[in-house]
Amino acid sequence: MELRHRPRIGVMGPGACSARVRQLAWQVGACIAREGGILICGGLGGVMEAAASGAKDAGGVTVGILPRADAEDANPYVDLPIVTDMGNARNVINVLTSQAIIAIQGGSGTLSEIALALKCGTPVVGLESWTLTPPEGGIPPEIEIVRTPEEAVAAAL
Repeated sequence: MELRHRPRIGVMGPGACSARVRQLAWQVGACIAREGGILICGGLGGVMEAAASGAKDAGGVTVGILPRADAEDANPYVDLPIVTDMGNARNVINVLTSQAIIAIQGGSGTLSEIALALKCGTPVVGLESWTLTPPEGGIPPEIEIVRTPEEAVAAAL
Protein backbone atom coordinates (compact mmCIF):
# COMPACT_ATOMS: atom_id res chain seq x y z
CA MET A 1 0.00 0.00 0.00
CA GLU A 2 1.28 3.45 -0.90
CA LEU A 3 2.63 5.26 2.16
CA ARG A 4 0.21 8.19 1.91
CA HIS A 5 -2.78 5.81 1.99
CA ARG A 6 -1.76 3.87 5.10
CA PRO A 7 -3.84 4.50 8.22
CA ARG A 8 -2.33 7.13 10.55
CA ILE A 9 -2.85 6.14 14.16
CA GLY A 10 -1.89 8.53 16.95
CA VAL A 11 -0.62 7.13 20.23
CA MET A 12 -0.99 9.60 23.07
CA GLY A 13 0.23 9.22 26.63
CA PRO A 14 2.54 10.53 29.32
CA GLY A 15 6.17 11.43 28.77
CA ALA A 16 7.10 9.50 31.91
CA CYS A 17 5.47 6.16 32.74
CA SER A 18 5.96 2.83 34.48
CA ALA A 19 7.62 -0.18 32.87
CA ARG A 20 4.20 -1.86 32.58
CA VAL A 21 2.73 1.11 30.69
CA ARG A 22 5.84 1.26 28.48
CA GLN A 23 5.20 -2.40 27.58
CA LEU A 24 1.56 -1.67 26.69
CA ALA A 25 2.68 1.23 24.48
CA TRP A 26 5.38 -0.90 22.83
CA GLN A 27 2.77 -3.56 22.01
CA VAL A 28 0.40 -0.94 20.57
CA GLY A 29 3.17 0.45 18.35
CA ALA A 30 4.18 -3.00 17.14
CA CYS A 31 0.58 -3.89 16.36
CA ILE A 32 0.06 -0.65 14.42
CA ALA A 33 3.12 -1.48 12.28
CA ARG A 34 2.06 -5.09 11.71
CA GLU A 35 -1.32 -3.82 10.48
CA GLY A 36 0.40 -1.46 8.02
CA GLY A 37 -0.37 1.74 9.91
CA ILE A 38 1.83 4.78 10.44
CA LEU A 39 2.42 5.69 14.08
CA ILE A 40 1.92 9.35 14.99
CA CYS A 41 3.12 10.51 18.40
CA GLY A 42 4.52 13.50 20.27
CA GLY A 43 8.06 12.34 19.51
CA LEU A 44 9.49 12.46 23.03
CA GLY A 45 9.83 9.89 25.85
CA GLY A 46 7.57 7.61 27.87
CA VAL A 47 4.56 6.24 26.00
CA MET A 48 5.64 8.09 22.84
CA GLU A 49 9.09 6.49 22.77
CA ALA A 50 7.84 3.03 23.72
CA ALA A 51 5.15 3.05 21.00
CA ALA A 52 7.63 4.29 18.39
CA SER A 53 10.12 1.61 19.46
CA GLY A 54 7.48 -1.09 19.06
CA ALA A 55 6.53 0.21 15.64
CA LYS A 56 10.17 0.31 14.49
CA ASP A 57 10.85 -3.19 15.85
CA ALA A 58 7.92 -4.43 13.74
CA GLY A 59 9.17 -2.65 10.60
CA GLY A 60 6.81 0.32 10.77
CA VAL A 61 6.96 4.02 10.01
CA THR A 62 6.92 6.62 12.79
CA VAL A 63 6.22 10.35 12.89
CA GLY A 64 6.94 12.57 15.89
CA ILE A 65 5.19 15.93 16.25
CA LEU A 66 7.69 17.77 18.44
CA PRO A 67 6.83 20.58 20.86
CA ARG A 68 10.24 22.25 20.55
CA ALA A 69 12.34 23.76 17.75
CA ASP A 70 14.99 21.05 17.38
CA ALA A 71 14.54 17.80 15.45
CA GLU A 72 17.31 16.29 17.59
CA ASP A 73 14.85 16.29 20.52
CA ALA A 74 12.97 13.39 18.93
CA ASN A 75 13.39 9.96 20.46
CA PRO A 76 15.63 7.62 18.43
CA TYR A 77 12.67 5.66 17.00
CA VAL A 78 11.09 8.60 15.16
CA ASP A 79 11.59 8.38 11.38
CA LEU A 80 10.14 11.77 10.58
CA PRO A 81 10.42 14.51 13.22
CA ILE A 82 8.00 17.39 12.66
CA VAL A 83 9.42 20.46 14.38
CA THR A 84 6.73 22.86 15.61
CA ASP A 85 8.21 25.03 18.40
CA MET A 86 4.57 25.23 19.59
CA GLY A 87 4.77 23.58 23.01
CA ASN A 88 1.48 21.98 24.01
CA ALA A 89 -0.27 23.64 21.08
CA ARG A 90 1.32 20.93 18.95
CA ASN A 91 -1.35 18.60 20.36
CA VAL A 92 -3.72 19.97 17.72
CA ILE A 93 -1.33 18.78 15.00
CA ASN A 94 -1.05 15.35 16.66
CA VAL A 95 -4.81 14.96 16.60
CA LEU A 96 -5.47 16.40 13.14
CA THR A 97 -2.71 14.28 11.59
CA SER A 98 -4.17 11.11 13.13
CA GLN A 99 -7.19 9.32 11.71
CA ALA A 100 -7.80 7.81 15.17
CA ILE A 101 -6.01 8.14 18.48
CA ILE A 102 -5.19 5.59 21.14
CA ALA A 103 -4.80 7.17 24.58
CA ILE A 104 -2.70 5.11 26.98
CA GLN A 105 -3.05 6.32 30.56
CA GLY A 106 -1.95 9.97 30.57
CA GLY A 107 -2.15 13.24 32.39
CA SER A 108 -3.52 16.61 31.42
CA GLY A 109 -1.64 16.65 28.08
CA THR A 110 -3.26 13.36 27.06
CA LEU A 111 -6.60 14.64 28.28
CA SER A 112 -6.20 17.71 26.06
CA GLU A 113 -5.54 15.45 23.07
CA ILE A 114 -8.61 13.37 23.88
CA ALA A 115 -10.73 16.53 24.11
CA LEU A 116 -9.35 17.89 20.84
CA ALA A 117 -10.00 14.57 19.09
CA LEU A 118 -13.58 14.48 20.36
CA LYS A 119 -14.09 18.09 19.25
CA CYS A 120 -12.65 17.32 15.77
CA GLY A 121 -14.54 14.06 15.30
CA THR A 122 -11.39 11.92 15.45
CA PRO A 123 -12.17 8.48 16.95
CA VAL A 124 -10.71 7.95 20.44
CA VAL A 125 -9.71 4.59 21.91
CA GLY A 126 -8.76 4.42 25.59
CA LEU A 127 -6.37 1.82 27.00
CA GLU A 128 -6.17 2.28 30.77
CA SER A 129 -6.88 5.95 30.15
CA TRP A 130 -9.43 8.64 30.89
CA THR A 131 -13.15 8.05 31.09
CA LEU A 132 -15.28 11.17 31.02
CA THR A 133 -18.63 11.89 32.61
CA PRO A 134 -20.40 15.03 31.43
CA PRO A 135 -22.13 17.31 33.93
CA GLU A 136 -25.90 17.21 34.48
CA GLY A 137 -26.16 13.63 33.22
CA GLY A 138 -25.42 14.53 29.61
CA ILE A 139 -24.43 11.98 27.00
CA PRO A 140 -20.91 10.66 27.63
CA PRO A 141 -18.38 11.34 24.88
CA GLU A 142 -17.60 8.47 22.53
CA ILE A 143 -14.39 6.95 23.83
CA GLU A 144 -14.06 3.26 23.07
CA ILE A 145 -12.56 1.66 26.17
CA VAL A 146 -10.50 -1.47 25.50
CA ARG A 147 -8.48 -3.89 27.62
CA THR A 148 -5.56 -4.94 25.42
CA PRO A 149 -3.14 -3.39 22.92
CA GLU A 150 -4.55 -5.62 20.17
CA GLU A 151 -8.11 -4.47 20.90
CA ALA A 152 -6.91 -0.85 20.88
CA VAL A 153 -5.39 -1.11 17.41
CA ALA A 154 -8.33 -3.08 16.01
CA ALA A 155 -10.71 -0.40 17.31
CA ALA A 156 -8.55 2.42 15.90
CA LEU A 157 -8.38 0.79 12.48
